Amino acid sequence: MASKKFVIARQLGGKRVITNSGEELGRLADLTIDEETGRIEGLLIEVNSDSRTASRLQKVGKLGHVPYKSVFAVSDVIVVDESLIS
Repeated sequence: MASKKFVIARQLGGKRVITNSGEELGRLADLTIDEETGRIEGLLIEVNSDSRTASRLQKVGKLGHVPYKSVFAVSDVIVVDESLIS
């Protein structure tokens, strides 16, 4: 089962993260996971320096943290609801 998780993580790594209004926040670098439940808590992204919305993200080192509750679509890009980003 663990190998499937790694395959999924590799497929997601580097994907563009955009808002529902089309603003590019950055690219997915990593995920934050609750160690007890295994649930995804958020996305860690390499922030697009031109993004006004990305400036509102909590920072984890040089990466921006996007709450997982804001993710509503994953395909060629990851789409997040701008109103759920604090």
